[in-house]
Amino acid sequence: MNVNGKQVRKTTGTDKKELAKKVYYKVQTQIAEGKWFEAQKAKSILFSKMVEKYMKRHAKKRDIYAVKRFLPVFGHYAISEITTEMCAEYREERLKTVSPSCVYAELGLMRRMFNVARREWKWTKENPVADLSFAVGNSNARDRWLTHEEEEALMAASGRPKWLRSMLIVALHSGMRRGEILALRWQDIDFNRGILTVHKSKNKEKRGIPLTERLQETLKALKEETKVIDISGRVFPISASSVRQAFVRACEKAGVEDFRFHDLRHTFATRLVQGGIDLYRVQRLLGHKSITMTMRYAHHHPESLRECVAVLDKSITNLSQSRPDGLTTSQKML
Repeated sequence: MNVNGKQVRKTTGTDKKELAKKVYYKVQTQIAEGKWFEAQKAKSILFSKMVEKYMKRHAKKRDIYAVKRFLPVFGHYAISEITTEMCAEYREERLKTVSPSCVYAELGLMRRMFNVARREWKWTKENPVADLSFAVGNSNARDRWLTHEEEEALMAASGRPKWLRSMLIVALHSGMRRGEILALRWQDIDFNRGILTVHKSKNKEKRGIPLTERLQETLKALKEETKVIDISGRVFPISASSVRQAFVRACEKAGVEDFRFHDLRHTFATRLVQGGIDLYRVQRLLGHKSITMTMRYAHHHPESLRECVAVLDKSITNLSQSRPDGLTTSQKML
């Protein structure tokens, strides 16, 4: 076969003349459309090379953990050799040992890598992860929030270090993530208007959160107690590891089991929903882009749903009162 004035020899992979002709003509069409060279490029580039280039240009801190899992599995393959079936097998094997959210993170990163290689670098025309179903849906959502009794016990156990109780109140009354709380600065709090502003959120969007009376009192007291303001202006100039250790000790002391710091955010959302606040406003307070994400945090306790089913009794009462004989149709049939 002559390509750009050069003789190129490739096997058709068959000894049948008619089939070989079909393969030959197909390749000629691909060459004319510019697809053949793209396919050859994809065959020559290893998955490990794609990962290396992506990590240099686009990597986030948490990506390294996902790479450590899938690179040993796919690293020696050319990117053209990786199929959706192979990714599905990887998904099933990983689900045997880790949570769906971990698998979601790993496959999501692989999908982004292939998208960059396809759109920006023109290394491949295919993304084998794109057609793979790996959404965790609600299967990994935690049905855990703090009861008022547990809150009392946790607050009582959070006397030391001094900042812990204040941080717990901020979390429970604002729904902020731990990272957002640690990034909060005094200049972000407007005591006159009663609003704090989250500048560094997970979705990169700024949002304002109204202060409850307890939250405003807590922050004012904390500011008065803080004799020397940290040079960075942070409300809590503390490391994430220090927060984690102090929180775990407080939970153990209070006897609060199976509870994470992020579950304070669950508690905030759950209490709002159970108090009758609509999901749209809860979404705005939490800073979610999608209402679907908000629904994962909004759990209903059975008792909070009692008033919902109570309308059935009320409707029957109203119907019976509207009839002259005072009986409903179903009661007459009995």
